[in-house]
Amino acid sequence: MDLIDVQGVGPKSIKLLNKLNIYTINDLLNYYPFRYEVLILNKLSEMQDGDKVIIEGVVEKIPTVIRLRGKMNKMSFRIISDNLLVNVTIFNRGFMKNHFEIGKEITVIGKWDKQKNSITASDIRFTKINENKIEGVYRTTSGLNKKNLSIYIDNAINNNINELEDYIPENLKEKYNFMNKSESIKIIHNPKNIEELKQAQIRLKYEELFVFMLKINYLKSKHKKEGDGLSRTVDYKFVDEFISKLPFELTPDQITSVKDIYDDLTLPKRMNRLIQGDVGSGKTIVSIIACYINYLSGFQSALMAPTEILAKQHYENIKKLFKDYKINIALLIGSMTKKEKKEIYADLKEGKIDLIIGTHTLIQDDIEYQNLGLVITDEQHRFGVNQRSNLKNKGIMPDVLYMSATPIPRTYALTIYGDMDISNIKTRPKGRKPIKTIVKSNSEIKDVLYMMKDQLDLNHQIYVIAPLIEESEKSNLENVNKLKDNLMKAFKNYKIDMLHGKMSSEEKEDIMDKFSKNEINILISTTVVEVGVDVANATMIVIFNANQFGLSTLHQLRGRVGRNELDSYCILISDKAKERLNIMEQTNDGFEISEQDFKLRGQGDLFGIKQSGDMDFKIANLKEDYKILLQAKEDSMKELEMRKLYTDRQNDILSKILINIENMD
Repeated sequence: MDLIDVQGVGPKSIKLLNKLNIYTINDLLNYYPFRYEVLILNKLSEMQDGDKVIIEGVVEKIPTVIRLRGKMNKMSFRIISDNLLVNVTIFNRGFMKNHFEIGKEITVIGKWDKQKNSITASDIRFTKINENKIEGVYRTTSGLNKKNLSIYIDNAINNNINELEDYIPENLKEKYNFMNKSESIKIIHNPKNIEELKQAQIRLKYEELFVFMLKINYLKSKHKKEGDGLSRTVDYKFVDEFISKLPFELTPDQITSVKDIYDDLTLPKRMNRLIQGDVGSGKTIVSIIACYINYLSGFQSALMAPTEILAKQHYENIKKLFKDYKINIALLIGSMTKKEKKEIYADLKEGKIDLIIGTHTLIQDDIEYQNLGLVITDEQHRFGVNQRSNLKNKGIMPDVLYMSATPIPRTYALTIYGDMDISNIKTRPKGRKPIKTIVKSNSEIKDVLYMMKDQLDLNHQIYVIAPLIEESEKSNLENVNKLKDNLMKAFKNYKIDMLHGKMSSEEKEDIMDKFSKNEINILISTTVVEVGVDVANATMIVIFNANQFGLSTLHQLRGRVGRNELDSYCILISDKAKERLNIMEQTNDGFEISEQDFKLRGQGDLFGIKQSGDMDFKIANLKEDYKILLQAKEDSMKELEMRKLYTDRQNDILSKILINIENMD
């Protein structure tokens, strides 16, 4: 059944649900509350000024509605509650006026103003609240209120609950005395008490983590098989010679990572390695050396970047490094003409190109390689099941190298990336100065402007990350326009431009290209500036509302500057969470910051704002549920070992989980 089959859901509702990434009934049933409220009725006589209150009362006066600016309105009325005459005000609910009658019993939820004997309501209900009722709170979107969303979920539960797939094998359900899947879904959306809610949460978290770890462990077991890799014989002296001719000296961690990759590429098993490198630690040069080793073996390499501008940047830099070598390098991006693309396709098929650089278009259906041996990809665009299957169908089984600019604690990395080998690059290249990070309050904005002026006078450039007001692109766009106007008043003689989510990819590329050419002095962004974009002349980044970002994301943003020998600065503006932000002043070590971030926030921001789809858990939290994760890891390994001995039903459950990756390697 489709969403349209859920009672109450129509074409308009489907579009709104799609905004929440709800496309199927299964998505709807698995759209869990992000928190819960326990509704307890209060007596006003016992409440303090400013308290949130939930009271029942009788309507004493029919509401009056006053229109405010734009489409806003204010509705006011009086109720009698606990023998008190109480004034109630609620905004933008004028449409409810006709539901009121004198003497009607209602429930009011809002903030109590004891002095004025009034409540500013957040919600009005025409039904009584059961004592100690637990209500789920869902993330919604404009045009879809929480009431309608709850109705759709309840209707889906009533009609489709038995169609849900249960991915926990029977023996494990018995072992942990788990409730069945349908019961846990009912409870997670409509809990009767805290105890049963906890049981349902644990059961659903376990299932999610069990499925995840089963896939990870399955992949790991596949990658351990000998004899499935490409055959290479390369003398390491040629690698040493290449390194010695580089215009800079590699760090010890870079050398170690290169040797890890060399060993992988020359062994008869497929490489599946993750390079974790701090911001600006030099991961890219390590990947370039990997391409050189692959070239010496007679195979083609593909380097995939997340954006066109970053692909162009890689192309220009790599061409310079290989200028004295006969390696043939090409760039393939979407903005090229059909004729240009056609020529590159032909050259790849004929083996005339040794290293191709581009975005994920490099592995699309209409591209054929003569002998692709190595794929390098940014971890944010993890080289997943579909891409592997796509290449395998063409008879290609390359080695794979991932790069991640977001270091994570080793313990968690070994669990989460259990299917990969991991190399860490911690030491910074010589000549790179630590970025000076300074926390400022909003009242110190003049000091910040003077600091910005100092950098502009030196002909340096500045990133400004606009303050986030709420999860609304419209609100943030208005906010960035206001910030741009204010900065233009302060810096009249400088070119200021901005990036925001409403722009097309082409417009964003154009702005970043101008910034990289120093045609823009100050770049304001509502979104995270593209990871990896290297503008050496940018020496300052100013981040408003810094408290709204996790430490790892702030560290990522900070890494947009400090890409040369110049003094660079990161200014964090916030009136809140000063103690947490002070960690950024104390260290530039991304690994240490990731540890602190994990302790403070869990995995929510661990992988940056642009999270990998693999880590997008619906209910599990890697920090809070780490013990469950470890148990799920152990159980999944045992299940895989015992798989052949299971009954058909047990085997069927595992097959359903693994069906997408069964034939990928």
